[in-house]
Amino acid sequence: MIKDDDTLLSAIYDGDRTAFDILFKRYYAVLCTYACRFVSLEDAEEIVQNLMVNIWEKRASIRISSSLKQYLFRSVYLGSLNNISQNETKKRIEKIYYDSIIDNEYFDTYQLKELNKRITKAVSDLPESYKEVFIMHRHDNLSYKEIAEKLNISPKTVDYRIQQALKILRTQFKDYLPLMLLLYKAGS
Repeated sequence: MIKDDDTLLSAIYDGDRTAFDILFKRYYAVLCTYACRFVSLEDAEEIVQNLMVNIWEKRASIRISSSLKQYLFRSVYLGSLNNISQNETKKRIEKIYYDSIIDNEYFDTYQLKELNKRITKAVSDLPESYKEVFIMHRHDNLSYKEIAEKLNISPKTVDYRIQQALKILRTQFKDYLPLMLLLYKAGS
């Protein structure tokens, strides 16, 4: 077994899958714990998984000048900050969009009810596997991990299905997606 990080990193540069597995086992849990200081467990796991995948996929070009441990923790820290920033930006944009739509006289109560009906119909027309995870996430407020456990699938599969559902809905409601998601959540 490779004991020190420099030898481990060198073996990974050479494409040694076993060395990468050791890296993953050695650092995954501790990096997730560290990331949880800043973000949710679900986001922490995704940040660390993305980092690990990135290291493996870019092993031929990536060069770490600091210690491996320092590099990993710094990357997780920056990934966490990026995640926080993206989530805050998304929330601000959705609020601004929602407020502008609600304040706009163009949308009266009847039109909002009609849009809500269209949304409900579009969600019910989604493929069953997409619809199920979409409703569990958006309506029941379950995390990807909770959905994965209930359905006995991986969180990545949950993520994929939700992304596919959103892709389908986005094409049908491209001009109203932020409002659509808020209405669907509130109206169900």
